[in-house]
Amino acid sequence: MRIIVMFDLPVTTISDRRAYTQFRKYLIKNGFLMLQESVYCKLAQNSTAADLITQGVRKNKPPSGLVQTLKITEKQFSRMEYIVGERKNEVLDSDERVVIL
Repeated sequence: MRIIVMFDLPVTTISDRRAYTQFRKYLIKNGFLMLQESVYCKLAQNSTAADLITQGVRKNKPPSGLVQTLKITEKQFSRMEYIVGERKNEVLDSDERVVIL
């Protein structure tokens, strides 16, 4: 499963910018990968793990703005269509296990 976090946060005041930065750092520290500006994604092994990830996002939400999460299956995620641009393959973000001997 994948958890997609989409957010639109105000950055007009210093405290707003601080909250935005803290939230973004929380996402990166907890293994979220940036799909595009203000859209982050994380791989979850099952629905229970996905619910725990969503609870963590809920606990670390900023005081204002809009934060949304979306839970989708790996099959749905793999059917994502790129209209303009292309997928970045710099980071291994699949559920396949890698064994190096």
